[in-house]
Amino acid sequence: MAVNKAYSQYYNQYKENTIFTSTPEELTLMLYNGLVKFIMQAQLAIEEKQFEKANSSIIRAQDIVFELQNTLDHKYEISKSLALLYDYMHRRLVDANLSKDKDILEEVLGYATELRDTWAQAMKIAKKERRA
Repeated sequence: MAVNKAYSQYYNQYKENTIFTSTPEELTLMLYNGLVKFIMQAQLAIEEKQFEKANSSIIRAQDIVFELQNTLDHKYEISKSLALLYDYMHRRLVDANLSKDKDILEEVLGYATELRDTWAQAMKIAKKERRA
């Protein structure tokens, strides 16, 4: 038991250090990864009829979408489109939570996955351009 507690403390410290030493781009990717993870956890919880767990996973996903909305830099044109998409995703997550609907979660997961993959690709391109 003491080993598990020590490992848990070490892991939490590692996660905290990772967050504090990450670039804004890496933090955004972490948010997208978290969003995908929590939506998938909610889907599984609904399948297993663990509705409290589904609720908490969906709420975590909603919190991430809210954070993504708050970190938009509105001096860029794409921010307007992303703000609308994030608002839609948030509303759909609320709908999914109320109805415990896996199909709605699948829809939002599609958007989240596409955003994450696009962001990761943009990071790779930017890194190559910085090296050139």
